[in-house]
Amino acid sequence: MKNLLLAIGLLLSVWINAAGVVNVRFHNESADTTRINEILIETASKNFKSPGERNVFIAKKFIGTPYQAGTLDETPEMVTVNLDAVDCTTFVDMVLAMSYTVGEGRTSWRDFVYNLERLRYRGGEVNGYGSRLHYVCDWVVDNIHRGNIEDATKIFPRINHVVRTIDYMSSHRDKYPALADSAELARIKNVEIGYRSHRFPYVKTVDLGGKETKAAFRDGDAVALVSNLKDLDVSHMGFVVIENGEPYLLHASSTDGKVEVSQRSLADYMKRKRSLIGVRVIRLKD
Repeated sequence: MKNLLLAIGLLLSVWINAAGVVNVRFHNESADTTRINEILIETASKNFKSPGERNVFIAKKFIGTPYQAGTLDETPEMVTVNLDAVDCTTFVDMVLAMSYTVGEGRTSWRDFVYNLERLRYRGGEVNGYGSRLHYVCDWVVDNIHRGNIEDATKIFPRINHVVRTIDYMSSHRDKYPALADSAELARIKNVEIGYRSHRFPYVKTVDLGGKETKAAFRDGDAVALVSNLKDLDVSHMGFVVIENGEPYLLHASSTDGKVEVSQRSLADYMKRKRSLIGVRVIRLKD
């Protein structure tokens, strides 16, 4: 009877936890929840002064973690947590959710899952595949509106703007299995309508090596790498780490197959990526 009650309690903790989160999918529930708690408690004990400092500390815990795309694409759509493999987006949103949780003075995996849902989904709530903030432009707008982040690009000394009609997902429907469902395709198209001729700021690659631009970065800034595609805004994400005054990229690399700090500075990394034209800089708000 005792074991049965324990099992029921664990099940309820996943489906309806104290933070009000439902429908959580863990890759490894026991290991993931334990590790999340450990990271949150250790981060809280450091008394970091800014979200950026927390971001770097937490992000470095994932160095060496294997890169794997598509870890969220299981059905039905629900808050999914996989600490054993990440892509660039899940790496960034999990680190930000952990950092935000510590900033609230909380150290429970339940609160982390609650904040992960708040950051990852439109309006902070899961409601099917179409509710996930697939495009970074949509993620930025939605989370700024709810006070979770700020677009720090605008305070950089040299910025430019680009105008894009964002409809990559519907234009490449075959790349997204969920869009085989006509209802989900319609939801994505409805989101894309709001991003026709969408204008957003970015720092050009050519300006990243400038002294003033480098000084404007903060340790732990999230950076979104702007694509040169006409129908997509961002194709990669990561965090800035400052080493001897030089910004480097801490990211989940598909090329090297793991989370790592780039060997080259951010400016040099970007120069070698012809498919990228610059970066957006995002900061977490407490």
